[in-house]
Parts: sequence; structure tokens; C-alpha cells
Amino acid sequence: MLAIHSGPAPAPRRQLFVGTAVACAGMITLIGGMLATWMRFRQATITAGNVWVPKRIQIPQVSTNVMLIAFVPLCVFAQWAVYAARRDDRPNTGLALGLTGIMGLSIINAQAYTFNRIALPASGGAYNSMFYAITGTFTALAIIGVGFTAVTAFRYLGGRSSDREIIAAHALYWYSLSAVFAALWFVVYVTK
Repeated sequence: MLAIHSGPAPAPRRQLFVGTAVACAGMITLIGGMLATWMRFRQATITAGNVWVPKRIQIPQVSTNVMLIAFVPLCVFAQWAVYAARRDDRPNTGLALGLTGIMGLSIINAQAYTFNRIALPASGGAYNSMFYAITGTFTALAIIGVGFTAVTAFRYLGGRSSDREIIAAHALYWYSLSAVFAALWFVVYVTK
């Protein structure tokens, strides 16, 4: 008896990865627009003959540099999770996700320290408003990243070890956030 062969297996749908990529593009666009606005306000203030950074404001460079440096191991740990998950190595995947979460929390802690030490009043000019808007948005994105890490670990270690797409999407999110912070660090904390 002759039978018609079934067609090839459909390509895997990667909605989570594509959705994360779209969200990352939105995140990059949002922070990019905020940084462009920052630079425009800064240039207008300097052109008018005024000082952009208020007097007596000292940005703690150690904590901001620690945040930038912390993104390097964070991205390594996120990629380690992808590597271990592809090899069905649950203990190393869990360890890598745990370390990614800890590094994310350390970045949030360093940003909270920066908020505490800079002590800008909530009102008082474009610098204050833009500083809190940009760094507050980054802090919210870092908190979302730590939540994403927790959900990823819960799903993967909770029994869905065949779902490797969430781990790749998780790594993509942290890569994008590290690129966003590098730009934020240079514009807001270095060039002032």
C-alpha cells in the first residue's frame, strides 16, 4: 500500500524570543529618546550661560562604575545559562540563573546607593527631573530583569527543561539592558 509522506515538521515558533526582542527594541528606543532629550536640555542650558549640574552635587563615581562593571559578569552568567540549558545541565543552568539574579540585585543596590548619595531635590530644574526620569526608568528596567530571571529559573528548574527559548530571551534582555546602561553611564554619569 502506498501512502503520501507527511510534510516536514513545522518550524518552531519563537514567540517569546521575538516578543522579548521587540520589548528590547522598545527599551532601547525609550532610553535613547530620554538621553537625546537630556543632551538637548544640557546644550540649551549651557548655551544660555547657566550651569547644567547644580552646585554641591557630587555623583558617586564608584557606584556608577561598579554598575557598569557588574554588567560584564552578568552577561557572562546569562550566556552560561544558555550554554548549560542547551546541554541539559540543570545544576549549572540553575547556578548561572542564580548568579545572574544576584548580579542584577547588586546593580539595583548600587543605583539605590547613587540615589541616596546624590540627594537631588525632586524639584528644581531640568537636570533633577531628567536625572530621576532616566535613572528611575533604568532602575525599573533592572527590576523587571531580575523578575524575568526569577520567572526563567522557576520555569526551567520547575520542570520545563525543554523550554530553552525563555533562557535565550532572558539573555537577550540582559544584553540589551547592558547596552542601554553603557550609553546611560556615558551620557549621565561621565559627561554630565
